[in-house]
Amino acid sequence: MTKLISKELVQLFKNYPLYTQENESDPLVVAKLFDAYGSATWYLTEYNPEEQVAFGYVTGLAYDEWGYVSLSELAEIRHPILGPRIERDRYFDQQRFSALGLLETVQ
Repeated sequence: MTKLISKELVQLFKNYPLYTQENESDPLVVAKLFDAYGSATWYLTEYNPEEQVAFGYVTGLAYDEWGYVSLSELAEIRHPILGPRIERDRYFDQQRFSALGLLETVQ
């Protein structure tokens, strides 16, 4: 387990393993990660703790998209002086994707 996913989030994600929300038109976003020194944000809807792989929506990179992300790889991204770049938004409350106000819709 990485510092990006707390024990509490692992418990919450037990209800949302990979592929459980793939047919959901408005999936529940369980966690939010962000690049503290950049523009990327990940809205995670599903998670596999054994593989440390999540599925969700990313914004702020080349283009916004749904996809899989390795949390162990995200945890390795570091600022040369300040340390880890990717952080978990500890104040994020679970909400439906539509409530985020993003333009993308699930297809």
